[in-house]
Amino acid sequence: MPHAYWKGQIRLALVSIPVEIYTATKSGAKISFRQIHEPSGKPIKYEKVAPGVGPVDTDEIMKGYEFEKGNYVLLEQDEIDAVKLESKKTLELTQFVDAHEISPLYYEKPYYVVPQDELAEEAFVVLREALRKTKKVGLGQLALRGREYVVSLKPCGNGLLLETLRYADEVREGESFFDDIGEEKPDKELLDLAETLIEKKTAPFDAGEFEDRYVDALKRLIAKKRKAKGKTILEDVEDVEIGEGGNVIDLMAALKKSVGGKAKTSSSSSRKRKSA
Repeated sequence: MPHAYWKGQIRLALVSIPVEIYTATKSGAKISFRQIHEPSGKPIKYEKVAPGVGPVDTDEIMKGYEFEKGNYVLLEQDEIDAVKLESKKTLELTQFVDAHEISPLYYEKPYYVVPQDELAEEAFVVLREALRKTKKVGLGQLALRGREYVVSLKPCGNGLLLETLRYADEVREGESFFDDIGEEKPDKELLDLAETLIEKKTAPFDAGEFEDRYVDALKRLIAKKRKAKGKTILEDVEDVEIGEGGNVIDLMAALKKSVGGKAKTSSSSSRKRKSA
């Protein structure tokens, strides 16, 4: 079992529940690159340099906050670590909301929450089942790795799922992006065909059905490059032809073909073509 990312307590009024938090995600098989000096084949390294001074030792570096151009308040790491936040070791649930009230834009990263020991399990289970029965999500604030987050808490199997949330000033509202999109209703036949296509492709969610094709392609490229001993290898890329849009006849034909029907146009679509 991996090491706990955080240990502390969940507090609900006068009830405190000792818990441990574990990251729910992992990096997987990502491909990482380094910058290489081509003539020598050596990796590029970076030195920490101060303007007008040159390279500096790590123990001479402090953290600084720029309060005005070129002027900084310098802080020791011990001073930063000593900032007292009750949420460093306590997640106090201060509010409960319906899950649908939280926009997906706010969710950031998931963590699994488990009781620290058998003594904490009873209260942990009571909280989990109360959230499940009321269909609510608990909200609070928690300090993790030098930053305080708004977090949500919800049932997840036999445990709880904690998710860090973005603050309001970190999220862009969508209205300004959508202002130019018209509000007119789509053609009913087009809508029916789209709904049929969605129903045809509906299935239970299974993350295992999806693979990172880009990573797989990079691995194949790297293997080919090693065999080719440095020779340039350019994969053939099939360009997808994209129409100009706005053509109701093309959209009707494409949807009908997608759901397995004949690509005939309706009389209403024909009228639109004549009037266009």
